[in-house]
Amino acid sequence: MAEAQAHRTVSVGGHDIGYPHGHLGYLTQEEENSLESFKVFLQEKGLYTRGPPASHDDQTLLRFLRARRWIVKDAYGQFKDTEEWRQANQLEVLYDTIDVDAYEQTRRLYPQWTGRRDRRGIPLYLFQIRHLDSKTVSTYEKSAESTNASKAQTDGSTPQRLLRLFALYENLTRFAQPLCTEMMDREHPRTPITLSTNIVDVSQVSLRMFWNLKAHMQAASTLATAHYPETLDRIFIIGAPYFFSTVWGWIKRWFDPITVSKIFILSASEVKTTLEEFIEPRNIPKLYGGELEFEFFDRPNLDPQIKEVLIWENGYTDFPEGPAYWVPVDGGKRLACIAVGSKGGKERRETVCTIPVAFPKEGVTAPTETAVSAPAPAADATVQDAVEGVEKLSIANKVANEMEEKVAVKAQEPQAATTAT
Repeated sequence: MAEAQAHRTVSVGGHDIGYPHGHLGYLTQEEENSLESFKVFLQEKGLYTRGPPASHDDQTLLRFLRARRWIVKDAYGQFKDTEEWRQANQLEVLYDTIDVDAYEQTRRLYPQWTGRRDRRGIPLYLFQIRHLDSKTVSTYEKSAESTNASKAQTDGSTPQRLLRLFALYENLTRFAQPLCTEMMDREHPRTPITLSTNIVDVSQVSLRMFWNLKAHMQAASTLATAHYPETLDRIFIIGAPYFFSTVWGWIKRWFDPITVSKIFILSASEVKTTLEEFIEPRNIPKLYGGELEFEFFDRPNLDPQIKEVLIWENGYTDFPEGPAYWVPVDGGKRLACIAVGSKGGKERRETVCTIPVAFPKEGVTAPTETAVSAPAPAADATVQDAVEGVEKLSIANKVANEMEEKVAVKAQEPQAATTAT
């Protein structure tokens, strides 16, 4: 686990980027100055208003700054492209009106929120790759491309299957993260939660399956990198097969160096001890040595401490399927969870529960419904580079084809079964 140990403290360009550094409450003077300069620059360009409430909260602006190494003009370029992309694809309408069944079909293909948090209060997600066999992915993609699951008008260039994926990113930024932010039983309660921790289980996945998933996962990663920066923190890769070190060579090119530095590739003997460093045993699924009853595809198994502060309404005793987000009520003293989306062609807008506002808002602007997030973009690439990556998949595939041939030859050679670290 020597490599994993080396990843615990990460510094890029003199900046310590380990949480909570670079987040509200833990900004250096230089970073504070960058945030203010970014606001002024965006205001001049007509992309930001100070309010109150501000058009975009500080934690959203900081995600773009962190992603672009605190260079204001670079952050502006990504922010501008993202705002235009969101408007062109009506992301707000998409999330409000997406068919609940279509949303759930998409959810089952991507990381699932366990309903729990890591030791820092960051939401914990589980992703088991083995469920994404070629037939399942092909059926999903054909279904997604043949129907528009929401009332959103799109730019025509972003595939429907990816737009559905972005509804899940909206759920992360507008439901899971705000809920975790209001929980004060964490080490840095004055810092809003804008990250996610992920357990990625790659056990029982063959080389052929990795290969078949390449285009599916690369396209999703490319666009997410461009438009949802900096909400990915730790990634724990578990169950890596012997050939994973070679596969990892092309997978890690989808991420920037900072994100790669946060990835832990664990051997079987390291799983329990490493996870427990970051996650309390009661919040680790039993399959990985913890105490939590949680299987992939399950609805979130809510943290008892979260349950204690929720007041259910309208007959609800748990969060329903489909999209939801939080809105201020009672003069801002409480947040209400609103279930949205469509069922049977009828749009829903139902209050599920309320929660008292506990997060201190001093110096923090009000959350905006246009907040966005996810894996950080390549530090040495522009947003346009990332978007063009989707168009250049054929080139990437050619390169990867050559790699596959090398891997196939290597796989025929006798080797000791080892785990990539």
